[in-house]
Order: sequence, then structure tokens, then C-alpha cells
Amino acid sequence: MNECASDVRFHEMPDGARIAYRHSEGAGPTLVFLPGYMSDMDGGKATALFDRAGETGRACLLLDYSGCGRSDGDFADGSLGRWRDEVLALIDAQVEGEVIVIGSSMGGWLMLLVGEALGDQLAGMVGIAAAPDFSDWGFSEEQKTKLSAGETIYEDNPYGPEPTPTHALFWNDAEQNRKLSGTIAINCPVHLLHGQRDADVPWEISLKLAEALRSDAVKVTLVKDGDHRLSRDGDIALLLQTVESLCLQHETNP
Repeated sequence: MNECASDVRFHEMPDGARIAYRHSEGAGPTLVFLPGYMSDMDGGKATALFDRAGETGRACLLLDYSGCGRSDGDFADGSLGRWRDEVLALIDAQVEGEVIVIGSSMGGWLMLLVGEALGDQLAGMVGIAAAPDFSDWGFSEEQKTKLSAGETIYEDNPYGPEPTPTHALFWNDAEQNRKLSGTIAINCPVHLLHGQRDADVPWEISLKLAEALRSDAVKVTLVKDGDHRLSRDGDIALLLQTVESLCLQHETNP
């Protein structure tokens, strides 16, 4: 548990589920971090962003999706649609003004759904190994057949001892939210970071995402020796620099 856990608060959703979050007030736009699949707000990138926001006087919002971290719920009941609604509910309750959304891996897919819903409130986005549409390219045909039949599949987890589950509910919802085959109606500045030694999400996905976004203000930074997590000190420094640059760009050209 993070040493700063004393500042964790809870937002109650209409179904009664309590969503854990951390929020620091400051200058806008508010930085909103969306973690990856089965991740939470105690990760290195999230805490580094939150700490830097506090140091620089910027507003920042972290959260745990339902079924993850300190939030209520069962992970088996989670989906992109549900987690999108939780993120939007927290933004509505805690944020005044514009936001910059930072999404890691699956969070980089979720940020597209959140960004479309935010409309003009969205000031920018930063993707870290963004993984839109992984329900399609991330599974074999055999796995897709099992998932479409309602089965749960398990895969080796390179980051922990327990296998990684994918539940049919999540997969079916994700298939309804695929984004790369059409134009993504987002017009704000976007910066995508991706390691070229990413064994989980091919770096070419970020290039496809850049092409699909309607915005012309899209940059892609490839880290040649970077892995999926991009959590080394240099990677974290690049993330913080990228976010700060986007904030300064917004202040110059609001």
C-alpha cells in the first residue's frame, strides 16, 4: 500500500460501489491518470505524476477502477464501459474546468472513451504504450472463440505469480468499443509514448492510433530500448516532461 494512502478518499457510484481516489487541488487543467489492466493508482507512473503535480502546483486525480486496488467490486464484473463511467463520475464530482488525461496500456484505450465523452473539457491526452483494440489483436482465434462462448481465459503473467484472467464480460464489452477501424473524434493535442521492445503491445499500435485520431496535433515518441511498462527512471522523467510540455502548450494556446 502506498505510503500516502492516508489521503485516499471514496466516491460512491449510483449502484453503491465506492471508488477509491486521490485528488490534489491546484492549477488546471487537472491531470487524470488511468492505470492499465489489473493495475491501480499505487503504480510508479501514477505516484510520480501525483507527486510532481503537488510540487508544481498542478491539480491531479488518481483512481482505482472497481474491482482493483482499494475500490469496491469484483474484477470479474469490470469492463471498459463501466470503468469509463466511473472515471467520468469522478471528474464530474471533483474537477472544475479542463482535464488532461494520461492513460497507460489499457488505460490508453480507456482514455479514448473518456476523451470522447468529455468533449471540449478535454485539453490534451498522453498515452503510455496505449493498447486500443487489444480484444482483437491481443488474442488468438481459439481464445476469442472461448471468450465469445462465455468462458474465462487465463494467460501467463510476466509481472506476478498469478495468471492473468480475461473474463467474457470484459472482452465482449471491449469488442463493442474498438476504435482503430475508424476516425476517433478527438481534436486536442495528443502525445503517445511507446517502447520499441514492448513485448505486450506492439509499438505500431501507437502509430495506428495516431492515424485514427482526428486531431492533427499528435506526436509519437518511440523509446528504442523501452519495454511495456516504461517505468525506469528515464522513462518516468520522459513522461513527466511530456505532461509538463502539454500543460505549458495549453497555457500558451488555451
